[in-house]
This record gives sequence, C-alpha cells and structure tokens, in this order.
Amino acid sequence: MLKPADLFNALRRGGSKALAPQVSPTFAALGQHQLDSKTDNAAAHSHSFSGSSRPLSSLQIQILERVETCYQEAEIALKRTFLRPVTQFSLRGKSAGTAHLQQNRLRFNAVLLSENSEAFLAEVVPHEICHLLCFQLFGKTKPHGKEWQSLMLTVFKVKPNTTHSFNTTSVASKDVEYRCDCGPMRLSIRRHNKVLRGESRYICKRCKAHLIAA
Repeated sequence: MLKPADLFNALRRGGSKALAPQVSPTFAALGQHQLDSKTDNAAAHSHSFSGSSRPLSSLQIQILERVETCYQEAEIALKRTFLRPVTQFSLRGKSAGTAHLQQNRLRFNAVLLSENSEAFLAEVVPHEICHLLCFQLFGKTKPHGKEWQSLMLTVFKVKPNTTHSFNTTSVASKDVEYRCDCGPMRLSIRRHNKVLRGESRYICKRCKAHLIAA
C-alpha cells in the first residue's frame, strides 16, 4: 500500500505518462445534461457537464457538487490542481460508474443513483475520481492497484472496495418473446422497442420469415 509520502514524491517526479486510449471499468456495475462550463479563478477548476437537454435531477446536482468537493479535497491533500472532468449520467447496465481516463470523463448510472443515493455520494464518486487522479499522477497502473487504493484511503478516507452490492434488478437486461416459422425466439428489449417504433423488422436466419411478437 502506498503511503501519503509516496504520492507526494510521485508528484514531484511527474508521474503521468502518455498512454494508448484506456477506459477504466470500476465500482460495480454505473441522463446527461448540457450546462455552461463552471469555471473557477484557475483553468484547472473548469468543470463541464455534457449530454441531452433533459434537466438534471436534484440527486444529479448533488453528485456534481460532490465531484467538486472531492476535487477540492484532493487538491489540498496532494498540493496541486486538477482539471475537472466532464460528468455524465448516461451509463447503463449494472455498473454504478466508470472513469474514462484519457478523456477525463466520469459517467454514472442514473437509475442506480436514484436507488442508492447515499452510497453514490459516499463511495461511488470518490471511487471513480480516484481512477482519474491515479491516471494523472502515475500514468498506467492496475485499475484497483496499490496507487488507487492509497488515494482512496489517504485522500478520501474511503475503504477501497472494488465492487458494489447494489440490487440491479431494475437495470437487468430484458428480452421479449417473438415467433417465426421455426418457433419461439427472444429479442432484446432494444430491438423490441425498435419494432414498436417502426424502425426495424427482423427476419429469422433459418426460415427467412419475419419475426412476430408472441
């Protein structure tokens, strides 16, 4: 486990490296909104949010505030400034959040956020931010290696869990039964929605008949 002094020494040495594009999948398994960038006195405090025109929920606003608070804590602890990431709420599936390292971007799962708001504020946000900080400080490291663990413990005082235990029933993928001349088969909910909207029709590869909802 790295000690706080190791982090400061790495800073003085300039730990960041140029890397091939890498996305760090993380904490468990998770809307977007376009706002004007919020700037502080320094360019390093630029914090942008991107996505659709859908308004942010009060919980999403709390997450953005938590992101800013975490960065301020990191700057005090590590004695340097960090460029604020783009923050989005577009992640789907069973993941709570993910950190896109070279893009300096955070994505959170809006559905799991609404169901686990306290855990998101306390653990998920620091978890994902530590991936971005670790990349900027040390370059390429193991996703949940000793550098990441040390940042979690020394900067945010959060136990470095690598997975979550959220109930993911509401975000589990679903499928719908269709039929053709061969018999029943399943289509994903995404394809089913395309059929309902009249955007697509699907044909069985074996009998060449159009699939019809059962």
